[in-house]
Amino acid sequence: MSRAAAVAALCGVLLPGLLCASCAREDPPPASEPAQSDRLLHPDTEVITGIVPRNSTLAELFRAYLPDAHAAHVVDVIARSMDPRKLRAERPFTLTRSLDGFLRAFDYEVDADHYLRVEPVSPATPHELAANVIAYKREEATAVTTGHIDKETPSLFEAMEEAGESVDLSVELAAVFSGEIDFNSELQPGDSFRVAFQKITRENGTVAYGAIQAAEFNNDGRRLEAFRFVLPDGKAGYFDANGRSLKRFFLKSPLKFEPRITSRFSYSRRHPVLNIRRAHLGVDYAAPVGAPVVAVSNGVVTRAGWSGDAGRLIAVRHASGYESLYLHLSSVAVRVGQRVSQGELVGRVGSSGLSTGPHLDYRLRKNGSYVNPLTEHRRMPPGDPIPASLMAAFTAERDRAAALLPARRP
Repeated sequence: MSRAAAVAALCGVLLPGLLCASCAREDPPPASEPAQSDRLLHPDTEVITGIVPRNSTLAELFRAYLPDAHAAHVVDVIARSMDPRKLRAERPFTLTRSLDGFLRAFDYEVDADHYLRVEPVSPATPHELAANVIAYKREEATAVTTGHIDKETPSLFEAMEEAGESVDLSVELAAVFSGEIDFNSELQPGDSFRVAFQKITRENGTVAYGAIQAAEFNNDGRRLEAFRFVLPDGKAGYFDANGRSLKRFFLKSPLKFEPRITSRFSYSRRHPVLNIRRAHLGVDYAAPVGAPVVAVSNGVVTRAGWSGDAGRLIAVRHASGYESLYLHLSSVAVRVGQRVSQGELVGRVGSSGLSTGPHLDYRLRKNGSYVNPLTEHRRMPPGDPIPASLMAAFTAERDRAAALLPARRP
């Protein structure tokens, strides 16, 4: 028997039904086996998305999802790149953990432009973590929108949302025209707006807003225009088509959105708690607890704290003998002696003191005597106009910005 035949015979004895390596070259390949269905492989990680709870620390957040010892380690790693005390409530996060409880990735939105990323240094060392604060990739472009006030969209917020933009743009637009329109009480069905603005889109899909370039607001038969212009000192302001400033000595309202007026200035009003008639020397705005209250003009804080029936109260002294007061607050954001700028946060709406529910009682005094804020605001003169030496530059910028606005509705 030849050597090859002996080897073939031995393969047949030891491995029946199989071919040895030397025999495979001489015999035909085996027939294809029938295809089998795909097997379901269980993932080895779990992805958790959520919002940072109120009054939570970074350690508490991780202990909710990781073993205590590992949670403490992750906090230590993060502390090398970010102060853990800067964790903010209601910010989104995504946490990926392995089935044995170890962190595989953590993303947290630090602010509008940055996020925190925690992940292994390399795939070969999954338990060795590194933390970095990374800037979002962002694209900025000029955008436009239009909207109108009607029965279905009676507030600026609702009209802006219907137009496809967020409340942040509503706040910016209200700030531009805050010296001309009280968005708490003066909007009318049939009002409309056109806006050209900078829109910032970040890589995570969220949107932010840059400066408004030009805007038009039609309010109760008035057509108001606003054009942004940067003055030589670097400060930007908004002016009408003739270069007159839209800024007023006082804002029309200390609130940035559209609550309703529930009680007006009166020397004889039935008090809702005491059920007696007495003067109400301010304007009541219905607003939710926590709504921001801003200074109506530049000034110095003269009172900040509890004041009997008025609850938590802030008083700000302004030029020309004026003093503004903000009553029934839930919190105070300033201190006595502090200088505040027009539009700066001073406190938040509440129901402290003698109050039947959340609201802001806003009052104004002139030379020590209370005056009606609604009528007094209308008397305020505008700010400084564009200087004659800058009118040519302003006109060119105005025409450029006006060309950005969408066409008016027929």
